[in-house]
Amino acid sequence: MATPAIRAAAKRRASRGEALLFLLFVGPNLFFFAVFSFWPIIYSAYLSTRRWDMIAPVKLYVGLDNFRYLLQDHSFHQVMINTVVFTVAAVGGTLVLGLIIALLLNQPLRGRNTARAIIFSPSLLSGAAISIVWIYMFDPRFGLIARLLGSVSIPAPYWLTDPRWALPAIIIVYIWKDLGFTAVIYLAGLQAIPKDLYEAAKVDGAGVFWRFRSVTLPMLSPITFFLGVTTIINTFQAFDIVQVMTKGGPVDATNILIYYVYQQAFVAFNAGRASAAALVLFVIMLFVTLIQVRYAERRVHYG
Repeated sequence: MATPAIRAAAKRRASRGEALLFLLFVGPNLFFFAVFSFWPIIYSAYLSTRRWDMIAPVKLYVGLDNFRYLLQDHSFHQVMINTVVFTVAAVGGTLVLGLIIALLLNQPLRGRNTARAIIFSPSLLSGAAISIVWIYMFDPRFGLIARLLGSVSIPAPYWLTDPRWALPAIIIVYIWKDLGFTAVIYLAGLQAIPKDLYEAAKVDGAGVFWRFRSVTLPMLSPITFFLGVTTIINTFQAFDIVQVMTKGGPVDATNILIYYVYQQAFVAFNAGRASAAALVLFVIMLFVTLIQVRYAERRVHYG
């Protein structure tokens, strides 16, 4: 019969074995998270208090001067306005249009599968490739949009050189690129909604609008939450479209926060200001995510 001491020793060995097995599974993930996620954030916080051109061997300590510069820089103010407008318009347009297309594709229409493939295909292409195509489409003289507008005697705007039209052009391209992914995810959610719920709503006398409001939208709330989070994060990383189409111009009309970080780091060679702007971007993304999670606790239904 085992004594209490032997049983305790065996229990400790089992616990150490479980801890070792846990570390074997989790350790590699923790390592890569630390190297590629946590350390860059920590090092950016360090560089945000320095003045450094990424060449000099000495990083001069300047305290919070980089953040003061951002607060007083009119160009950075315009960048923040552009970022808010771009994010709200792109996220709202992608979610609304994606849901509308998903509702249409959920109907028993001829050629539905082909339409799904066509709509989803832009999501598989790179932002740079899509941007090159749209540059030609936006051409005010020979582009497809100019020809379509010319057929109804409407002059085509100078999409990429007019500050009034440059940001809407970027928003259009971004929505077109992500629309297929959003529609397909919404379509999967629509097909997972039990038909009994719609039948019960019909028995209660609910019309099409009320069935959509009381059944479809609540049942799609987890998918809407997921798409809202991913789409907002993607808009903060929409570097490739801006770089290829406008390079932040004209006169900062399309300069968003992620592109401003690139300009400060690799054009102006000011790692301190770039790191300060990157931290601002990180704080905004964290704040928006926390708001979404708080909203999800109250409004998202998983049942």
